[in-house]
Amino acid sequence: MMDNILNFKCSAIDNQGKFLPEYTGYGEDISPEFAVENLSPNAKTIAITLEDLSHPIKGFTHWVIWNIPATNIIRKGMPAGKKVNLYEGVKQGVAYGLHRYAGPKPPKGKKHLYRFTLYALDCEIDLPPNAMKKAFLKKAEGHILQKGEITGEFTK
Repeated sequence: MMDNILNFKCSAIDNQGKFLPEYTGYGEDISPEFAVENLSPNAKTIAITLEDLSHPIKGFTHWVIWNIPATNIIRKGMPAGKKVNLYEGVKQGVAYGLHRYAGPKPPKGKKHLYRFTLYALDCEIDLPPNAMKKAFLKKAEGHILQKGEITGEFTK
């Protein structure tokens, strides 16, 4: 059911593939802006996950958010909470950032690689905010029109 790759830019990651400090647990720890470049006209919502690819727990999730209305710009600074008041129906699940964005925060002196994944979906996902990434992905199966990824590294 996937049309193609979802292309996007993320304000947290510079041209050298490095996380900017303000978007990390050592900085302001605010979610970045996403500029989506080729969103399908059939997309109804967008979901985002952030994973630490270097963490000993495989696929360690820092952030999972879904039901963002389909748009070309997702603003930075998504507020914490199970439901996000900026947008109707948006939910943030359970991850390292409990119902919020939690940016990179590797142990001092260690370099970790992080991956943002954006999903363009043809519907809203009906899940409680206590859901985790695995439950989101299972529920989203068959509804993902596009998917895109960007990675960035961070060392404190």
